[in-house]
Amino acid sequence: MYFTSMANSIIVSEVASHQLSALQLISAQTFSETFTAHNTKEDMTNYIESSFNLVNLKSQLDNNNSKFYFATDGEEVVGYLKINWGNAQSESLGNTSLEVERIYVLKSYQGKNVGHALYQKALEVATELNFDFIWLGVWEKNDRAIQFYQKNGFVEFDKHLFKLGKDVQTDLLMKCNLK
Repeated sequence: MYFTSMANSIIVSEVASHQLSALQLISAQTFSETFTAHNTKEDMTNYIESSFNLVNLKSQLDNNNSKFYFATDGEEVVGYLKINWGNAQSESLGNTSLEVERIYVLKSYQGKNVGHALYQKALEVATELNFDFIWLGVWEKNDRAIQFYQKNGFVEFDKHLFKLGKDVQTDLLMKCNLK
């Protein structure tokens, strides 16, 4: 998938196993950029080390019910997407849905349609696999992301708890019907 915006040319492509180190780097960097200001250093360090270590990411990458995609600008990875279906979903919502577990974009690329290009890839996969709806969890204090999802047709349908280190936070569950 090729996506052009005024500022750059973004290519969205599936992450291959030999790109595991790049996946780890973009995962840690974008999560840090997004949430460091709102969480303790200890909680952030513990979460990043446990969630984005190579063993954990390889296991997720090898799961047949999950896929990762990079958004690249030239040789630079500027964002990524992780989608899940079936038993790989973080909540059991049945076999007719696709979970967007992560859309993260480097701070320097936010507002340049990279998130939109990644979302379009999720929508493309969901349509190809004939899912009824797409859903995701988004931190209740992440106003920018909530606005992005609402603009793309998502509505809140529930909440769940997300533990970041010692801090228990609330995620809004949002979905967008495809049929």
